[in-house]
This record gives sequence, structure tokens and C-alpha cells, in this order.
Amino acid sequence: MLEPKQFLTSLFDAAVAAADPLKAIKSFLPEAPKGRTIVVGAGKGAAQLAQALEKVWQGTLEGTVVTRYGYAANCKMIEVLEAAHPIPDQAGLAAAQRIHERVGDLSSDDLVIALVCGGGSALLPAPPTGFSLDDEIALNAALLRSGAPISAMNLIRKQFSQIKGGRLALAAYPARIVSLVVSDIPGDDPALVASGPTIADGGTSSDALRAIDQYRIEVPSQIKGFLEAFEGAPSPDDPRFSGNRVHIIASNGVSLNAAAEAARRMGVNALVLSDSIEGEAREAGAFHAAISLQIERGTQGLDRPIVLLSGGETTVTLRGNGRGGRNSEFLLAFARGIAGAGAITALAADTDGVDGSEDNAGAFADGKTTADLAARGLDARILLDENDSWTAFNAIGSLFKPGPTGTNVNDFRAILIQ
Repeated sequence: MLEPKQFLTSLFDAAVAAADPLKAIKSFLPEAPKGRTIVVGAGKGAAQLAQALEKVWQGTLEGTVVTRYGYAANCKMIEVLEAAHPIPDQAGLAAAQRIHERVGDLSSDDLVIALVCGGGSALLPAPPTGFSLDDEIALNAALLRSGAPISAMNLIRKQFSQIKGGRLALAAYPARIVSLVVSDIPGDDPALVASGPTIADGGTSSDALRAIDQYRIEVPSQIKGFLEAFEGAPSPDDPRFSGNRVHIIASNGVSLNAAAEAARRMGVNALVLSDSIEGEAREAGAFHAAISLQIERGTQGLDRPIVLLSGGETTVTLRGNGRGGRNSEFLLAFARGIAGAGAITALAADTDGVDGSEDNAGAFADGKTTADLAARGLDARILLDENDSWTAFNAIGSLFKPGPTGTNVNDFRAILIQ
């Protein structure tokens, strides 16, 4: 019998290692330009990407990246700023202005390397003319409460910005731009990662308005009015984008496959269910529980031990006032679904090291989780109704805290069935 938590942690480590910034960047280095090389970037792994780039780049670099508070890394040539995530703050506004300034007054001999990863949307607040940081904060808060998928949220964010949706690339024109993207978006559309500061897509303000209606997002009226009167973000057909290049250098799918190979080397069968699971975290948790129980009962004809792996990015529609994130909410619903099972253990965690706004990446759950909560006078159903999954797993000592990982390729879920 495997020690479940140790085994699952080793798979998480393998998934993160597959998205290691130094390994990822080496394969996608652009040619040095005749002129200057400017580095800009945003996201929870942006500082580590900048640090890796400095190690492998032959020549001088200058520029600025912004990351979440506590996620900085030491860089010699590239300025690293910190700001708030997931709700923007004044430091983020200043960082966006600084990055915008960095790409001003460039020539066609210059090169911009954009280091783009998850979390960049909140870290680059730049509201349209006539709006304030408070307006962008209100928009982000509404999006985070809504339960809408990350693709829909970033579609809306890029319409309400002076830097997202390819606008940073236009500010850098005529310099050539190479975007190195660590994808945290199901389906790996690079234009949606960090709301695409250097990459345009075909999304329009009308699309954003349809998403607001579809997911019943309570967007402030003045912002909705702006979108109704707005022509939309830059089109990818704009000739100023034609010389730019985009590379996805790490993704959830690559990391899940690395975890599967690590499991097989340890003699455990591995099955990747999907790298693009979206929707309500609690519903995904219940679905994974149903699959796991069928396999535990031996009705699927799969050899055990087996580990089920999945990724993507679920969402949480806030109904209560608890603490937690999408991975711990997934697990609390999963724990209710497998209550009493003796051979199932699961880990769900965000690959950047933080689930929601707390200090854990996720948690562990097994067939005893709901009973352990009950022994402490806690009801898993009530906690789930209150979106209070952090409290649940903290009470039984099952939070998973690897710390900042330096990358971000979305959620990682691993379910061991022995």
C-alpha cells in the first residue's frame, strides 16, 4: 500500500517541475535584436520567468515585470514589482503604468519579450479613460463572485482596459514582440492568459455583454454602459500585430502528462481525465467522486492502484461568507461523495501555490474526511453551503501548503484508488 499523501505530493511536484520556468524558456528564446531588448510581464510566476530569462539570455536586458505580493525573485537587470491579487490595488495600477512606459518610444530594431502567466489580469489594472481603480476593483469583485469561467472573465476584463487585449503590443509598435506564455486557461488560448496584454483575439464588447448576461454577472451599471458604447478591443487582423510571435511554453496538459509518467514509474496506473475541466467546483467534485467510487468497486475493469488526474479551472459561485478557494471547495464536495470509502485519497491544488486568497494551495481528502469533521462538531454540508472549505480542512489538519511554486499552469487534481 502506498502512503497516499506522500505519493500525491510527489505527483504535484512532478507537475510543477514540468512547468519549471528555466526549462520552459530555454526552448523558445528569440534571436537577439539589433537594438534594445525590453522585458515586460505579469502574473504569479512572472518574476521566476524573468529570473530564468536572465540566466539564459546572451546580452543585456531591461524592463519590468509585476507579480503577486510575496512572489518576487531576485533579478539583476529586470525590475520586479509586487501588487495585489486577486483584487487589484494602487501598486498594480502603478506597475501597469510603469510597464506601459517601458515599451514607449521603441523602434523596429528593438525587441519586446513579454512574459505572460496566470494572475496577470488582476496585476495589470489600467481602467479606460474616465474610470478609476475603484471601478476596476468593483468589476473584478463582481467577476470573482459570479462563478463564470476564467475565459469569460478575461474576455470581459480585456474590453475594460488600456493595457489588456493586445493594447500593450500596440503601444510597443513598431518593435517586434515575442510573447512567452505559461497557460492557465483551459484550452490554452494564449490571448486569454492574463487577458492578453500583448495578444489580440476576436472577442468584442458585444461578446463581453453576452457573457455578462449569460452568467448573470452583476457588473456596475457605468461599466456596462461603457461596454455598450465601446467599439471593442483591437482586432487580431490589425497589421501592427503581424510581425509578433506567440509561444505557449508550459501548460496544464504537459504537467498532467508528467505527473502520469511519474506515477507509472512508481508502478501505479495513471489516467488523465482532462486538462480542460471547468464549471462549478462542487459539481466537479461530486462528479469525480462518482467516478472514483465506481473504480473502487471494480466495475470499470481498471487495474489498481490507479491515479486519476485532471486539470482545468473550476469556479465558485459565492453563496456564503466562508473562507476557501476552488480546489478546497472541489475537495469538500468530493469528500462528501466518497464518505466511508476506504481506498480513495485525493489532492486538489493550484499549481501556483495559492488556492483563492488563503496561504494553502489546496488540501487532501479521503473517505474519513466527513467523519473527522463531524468528530469536531463540524458538518461538511453546512461548510460547503457557506463556501467555508478552508475552515473544514484547516480543522482536520489536511491543508496542502507547498508555498509559491514560481509557475502557474492551473489546477491539479490527483485521486489515488488503491
